[in-house]
Amino acid sequence: MTEHVDVLIVGAGLSGIGAAHHLQSALPAKSYAILEAREAMGGTWDLFRYPGVRSDSDMHTLGYRFRPWVASEAIADGPAILDYIRDTAAEAGIEQRIRYGHKVTGASWSSEEARWTVGFTRDGVASTLTCDFLYLCSGYYRYDQGFTPDFAGMDDFTGQLVHPQHWPTELDYAGKRVVVIGSGATAVTLVPAMAKSAGHVTMLQRSPTYILTVPTADGIATKLRELLGDKRAYAVTRWKNVAVSTLIYQLSRRRPQMMRKFFRNLAIKQLPEGYDVDTHFKPVYNPWDQRLCLVPNGDLFRAIRDGSASVATDRIERFTPEGLRLESGAELPADIVVTATGLDLLALGGIALTVDGREIRPPDTMAYKGMMLSGVPNFAFTIGYTNASWTLKADLVAEFVCRLLRHMDTHGYDQCTPWPDPRVTTAPLLDFEAGYVLRAIDSFPKAGSRAPWRLGMNYAQDVITLRHGRIEDDTMRFTRRSVAAARDRGPEQVTA
Repeated sequence: MTEHVDVLIVGAGLSGIGAAHHLQSALPAKSYAILEAREAMGGTWDLFRYPGVRSDSDMHTLGYRFRPWVASEAIADGPAILDYIRDTAAEAGIEQRIRYGHKVTGASWSSEEARWTVGFTRDGVASTLTCDFLYLCSGYYRYDQGFTPDFAGMDDFTGQLVHPQHWPTELDYAGKRVVVIGSGATAVTLVPAMAKSAGHVTMLQRSPTYILTVPTADGIATKLRELLGDKRAYAVTRWKNVAVSTLIYQLSRRRPQMMRKFFRNLAIKQLPEGYDVDTHFKPVYNPWDQRLCLVPNGDLFRAIRDGSASVATDRIERFTPEGLRLESGAELPADIVVTATGLDLLALGGIALTVDGREIRPPDTMAYKGMMLSGVPNFAFTIGYTNASWTLKADLVAEFVCRLLRHMDTHGYDQCTPWPDPRVTTAPLLDFEAGYVLRAIDSFPKAGSRAPWRLGMNYAQDVITLRHGRIEDDTMRFTRRSVAAARDRGPEQVTA
């Protein structure tokens, strides 16, 4: 017989472990399992092993709401975050629910049975299990490959070519000339980390990125822990950091010229006297058109000041056997080139969905509250904020899913399906100009022109609507349908 669980979670990363914790705490009678395609827990934080890998958000907001982050470092490295996820799973007994090496390939919904049949492979063998509710926590990155542009002459390069997503454990860069292509969060992390032992590291960028120096340790959080204890201090610090990041974001959107000047002046103070700030640290776009990069204790600027790293702002004409030739005619010699050129996105983890035999194409759907799909029953997914910590939104999605499941149990509903108003017009799900988003956005579900079809990017507002808002609205349809009754007299539908 095919195994059945009440809730099936896909993905054992930061979101999946958090979802499991919320589920078993709020609804301990629910059976659940977690299918993880890889052979390890942690998702992104287990996959990425490049030098210096760290969070690009503070851990008081990247951490779970239910489990305080108590380490002194507010900007944590990858291994510390991975330990946090593992410890959370171990303390709650979640790890025993994870099935590693189970890659979900497709899921088919049957309204007659009011359940999903989920297909997966394990060691090349295909199998299925069924569930009442399917909950995707697989993020939106493609795990098997990153994005590398097709640069001319790449095959001519005689050095080592590396993508951060697949970092070779044996790579020795001590004393070597390294060029890191890119200017996003990965590049600004790699450059100062590699500069500690490399001969020299050059960050080669087409255009600058906004970079903000933040302290590695949060002094206010440390003091609050002494006064209030871990739990209360964590809650206060979390909201303090939400308020600060929201203020920076809102000012960036409403007063972009003021914030452009603010970021430029900060860069001037941290760079050598006479440095060409406007070429290398003055982006052409407005703040928060793309994600703001954080550097703990200004480590990138320190590496530039001490001469172990430099920045080149130019375009690549082609690779050469010895390095890179730029469009300006300059040559960049390199022993190692790191292509920190971005990630590939993958909508819904590449899982093929069908509902009553009808194929569901993500671009043909709209995202309800940024977490469910129009016309797709008993299904949720997690996409975090682009302007704040991922986990802030992941926690809220998990809380809403638990509230929704409890509501269905209370009223005897078997099925919940968001149905859009045809008067709602569509828009891209992610209103964000980063290259990795623009390359893939057409393969994602759409957003709508008004609530509840917009992907919210305001945590305080989402707390109200997702944690405390009404479950029954004019959009969600609930259905009572038992298999036995359906055979005898057909379904009874109740629309709320």
